Formats: sequence, structure tokens, C-alpha cells
Amino acid sequence: MAFLAFLAVLLTGCAPLLAPPYAADYETLDRLEATRPGMVALAKAQPADTEDKLNTVRLRSARLVSPSGSFAQYLQDALMRDLSEIAVYDPKAPTRIAARIVVNDIDLGVINGSGRMDVEVTVTRDTAGRTAGSTTGTTMQRLRKTYSAKTAFDSSYASIVAVPAGQAAYPRLVRALLREMYADPQFVAAIGR
Repeated sequence: MAFLAFLAVLLTGCAPLLAPPYAADYETLDRLEATRPGMVALAKAQPADTEDKLNTVRLRSARLVSPSGSFAQYLQDALMRDLSEIAVYDPKAPTRIAARIVVNDIDLGVINGSGRMDVEVTVTRDTAGRTAGSTTGTTMQRLRKTYSAKTAFDSSYASIVAVPAGQAAYPRLVRALLREMYADPQFVAAIGR
């Protein structure tokens, strides 16, 4: 019965499908933690508008939606979980990571599917200079770089196979992007103490 309901959803394209939850790559997080990063905060990931085309992923006639409301928020939640996991997330930290999704796509293909995500990451650090009872602060940009990730998965011409495969591929795409970012020596230096 559930199979028939799922098939009806796929054929009509009426109901959106939820992207599965993000799962961290603990091996990559262990390597990042070993670099002894400083505490970091997160700026609101962009684009925040749920109607923005980058917050819409089409899987043929079905629409994949983020359980967080937008895929920018999905990415921000994944970052927050990862950074919290290694105990470096602090919303009040002077070092701040801002992420803007530039490309966000899952292509089901015919036999092989693929996903691509490009995210522009900016890392800034607030510095405060103190003089006779006053505080002036400046923000220094420590990094501005676009990270790209691609993923591939078995697909099919038949939507009943391809759509669930594309749906399952989304968190792997986000994990691949964050793995790329965390392994970059420039990113590591930018969030360093």
C-alpha cells in the first residue's frame, strides 16, 4: 500500500519529498579537530529565501525540499552540527563563517545520476582595538573561496528508481562539499586560533 502511495506521489508530482538528514563524516572531523581550530560562529547561510531557485531541487516531476525550510539552512545546520561535534561552535565567537550556495543541483540522468554543489565561503574575524575607555572594532576577511563538490549515483530512466536515488544522494553531496572545505589548508588557517 505504501509503495502505491509513493508511486502516486511520483506520478503526480504533488507532494514534495524531504531531503534525508545530514550525517557527518567523522574521519574528516577528526582531522579538522586535530588542527586545533579556534571558536567559530556562523552567519545566516544564503540564499535564505525559500523561493529562491537555489533552494529548489527538482527530481523530474517531484520536488525535493529541505527539512530545515531551505537548502541554505540545511547547509548551515550541517555546519553547526559538525562544528559543535568538535566543540568549536560558539555563536558569539569573533571568527565567523558565511556560506552562500551558488550551485545546488541533482540530475537524475538516465542510467547515472549526479549532483553538484558550489558554495562561496567567507571567513571573517572581528578585531577590537581598545583606547582610553572606548572600543573600536574592525572586521578582517581571512578567506573568500568557492568550494565545489560532485557526487554520482546509480539512476534509471524509471522515476520509481531514480527519484529515491536522487533524494538519498543529497546529504552525501553536502557531506562531500564540507569534506572538501574542512580539508583545505586555507580554510584551516582562516579558522585557526
